[in-house]
Amino acid sequence: MPTRGNGAPTAITLTALIVDDEALARDELAYLLKDFPDIEVAASAANGLEAIDLIGNIEPDLVFLDVQMPGLDGLGVIRRLHEKDVPLPYFILATAFDNYAVEAFQVEAFDYLLKPVEKERLAATLDRARRALAARPLRPDASETELPRPPGGYKNKVLVRRDNRNWIVDAADIVYATIDDGIITVVTTALHGESTYKTIEELQTSLDPDMFWRVHRSWLVNINRIREVIPWFKSSFQLRMDDKKGTEVPVSRVQTKRLRSLFRL
Repeated sequence: MPTRGNGAPTAITLTALIVDDEALARDELAYLLKDFPDIEVAASAANGLEAIDLIGNIEPDLVFLDVQMPGLDGLGVIRRLHEKDVPLPYFILATAFDNYAVEAFQVEAFDYLLKPVEKERLAATLDRARRALAARPLRPDASETELPRPPGGYKNKVLVRRDNRNWIVDAADIVYATIDDGIITVVTTALHGESTYKTIEELQTSLDPDMFWRVHRSWLVNINRIREVIPWFKSSFQLRMDDKKGTEVPVSRVQTKRLRSLFRL
């Protein structure tokens, strides 16, 4: 953790997501968190499916997660994200019932808070989270890792499958590529379809890094096809791309620095 000249640790802002199907519970927890200036509530969600989308987009450090919710409950959110095999935040379960402790342990939740949440208990949890996050080794974003240049150089043409046909498209016409459940979708100025690459890393490696930028673990964009930079949640951004739908692509917190430098934000 960075330190000041006197050896005291500098304040590092931690982003948090609050997930609860009751608006009053979300508001009460957000109110308590205002007394901790290094905790930034980036967003809130009212159900499990919305939580999964937000966790993937804003990559929070902490998720305060209600256990009992209609549809996909809090434990189900954690299990589904474990299946995706992606870097996960620290999950802090919040519930009015004390009989979920064993299940919380099984899904490797970071902590377990009983409602109504007491400020002193919350402070202890946040202290533990700060220390755990400071001690956790940094995982370099895949887009920052230097990728090997492919034999024969970068590809100018890419095969895209659609309607049982194999289309050959110019790399410069690719607007973005994204992966979901192991399937890579490539969107160009004229069509969209599936890539024959197995991972987005493989596709990224084959393309010119001066043109294609991995802005998020699930998104690869053509820098020349960015139409608009949109301020999003606190200190984060989305990109509106130059495809027919004007797709909005999240920028990971790791890549925000490059975004600011690229467009002089």
